[in-house]
Amino acid sequence: MNLRLCRAFIIASLTVAMPGLALAQAYPTKSIRMLVGVPPGGTNDIVARLVSQKLSTQLGQQVIVENRAGASGNIAGEIVVKSPADGYTIYLGSVGAMAINPSFYPNMPYDTLRDFAPISQLTSVPQLLVIHPSVPANDVRQLIAYAKARPGQLNFASGSSGSAIHLAGELFKSMAGVSMVHVPYKGSNPAMIDLLAGRVSLMFDQIVTSLPLVRQGKLRALGVTTLKRSPVAPDIPTIAEAGLPGYEISTWHGLFAPAATPRDIVNRLSSETAKALQSKDISEKFLAQGADPVASSPEQFATFLKAEIAKWAKVIKESGAKLQ
Repeated sequence: MNLRLCRAFIIASLTVAMPGLALAQAYPTKSIRMLVGVPPGGTNDIVARLVSQKLSTQLGQQVIVENRAGASGNIAGEIVVKSPADGYTIYLGSVGAMAINPSFYPNMPYDTLRDFAPISQLTSVPQLLVIHPSVPANDVRQLIAYAKARPGQLNFASGSSGSAIHLAGELFKSMAGVSMVHVPYKGSNPAMIDLLAGRVSLMFDQIVTSLPLVRQGKLRALGVTTLKRSPVAPDIPTIAEAGLPGYEISTWHGLFAPAATPRDIVNRLSSETAKALQSKDISEKFLAQGADPVASSPEQFATFLKAEIAKWAKVIKESGAKLQ
């Protein structure tokens, strides 16, 4: 009898002492929504669907991708922060929605650092600096020298004002000390069409879309925007090593939950995400999109996010970029 009472006391004590552990072990008991702030088909959507499929298998519950496009991801983000903080609504955010928009949109519906709990970074995607063959520059140093000799004569395209592609150009201008004119388009496709036609001089673009055009000789690649060379184009130097030391940006994706989500659930999602990203099939499919898999702890991702917000705030302030 005494043994039975002792066992009951131990079980009850553990239950009281570790409610978070019990919660994490029980979670999830139903399907999870993963909101994406873009229409189906883009890189954000592809990353979300690859990760959601893997998490569904690992967690034993469906992780359902829900596209809520609009306001550069702000609409989807607002839905998430207003959802119950129970781990059943999460957000696949990108550099634009989570790090650039806070300094670019005058009336944000949420505060990235206050209203979200970072779960894990998912990817780091380099951009590629490409120029039209008519521009007489074979490397970054030559491009900078050419631009300095012709202030305001070169122009660079982007799919929209305030996008990572636009601000990559603004950062380049600032660090290189050159004057170039930004030409925003309604989407990356029309921007690329005009670059191929020579109506604009250069563009920072997703490596997976521009690299085939480089290989075909239609564009010239001068460098990737990350600090490391891309495994999909190891022959192309980084912009930093090719003539502009310290230059570095990447397009990235990550998972977020509402800020008040229990820590044990956030940690569970983070560990399962890391496991998913380590799988060979995910790595290969990410690389096919030009994306390097990145798994980080919630603490590491929070530190990274703070640095990204500060960096882009500085770029936006110095460039004077505004919503158009």
